[in-house]
Amino acid sequence: MTALVFLKNVKYMEKEEKKLSGVATPEQIAMWKNLHCDVFTLTVGNKIAYLKRPDRKTMQAADALGSADGIKYHEVILENCWLGGDTEIKTNDSYFLQTISTLDEIVNYGRAVLKKL
Repeated sequence: MTALVFLKNVKYMEKEEKKLSGVATPEQIAMWKNLHCDVFTLTVGNKIAYLKRPDRKTMQAADALGSADGIKYHEVILENCWLGGDTEIKTNDSYFLQTISTLDEIVNYGRAVLKKL
């Protein structure tokens, strides 16, 4: 990719990000990264949210409340991992329901390796 094409892509991405509702400042994102290490963006339509990885307590609550209700599981994950952004993602059913399949990715911590010696 040439430098000119790259610069055009960066400018296009900056314009697209400015159109999003709920965009955090670079300083805010840096602070979140410092506090939580992993910070994720969740984009739904023209809305953006910032999330951290769930901790053990969040996963316990989500599993307990979500065992009978899959929607509740995702509500707990979204609410407890929320750092900032457009709150309509949490309150508007249309936006929230679009996040369900994506929220499963934030729970993936990878896999440990166990070997018998």
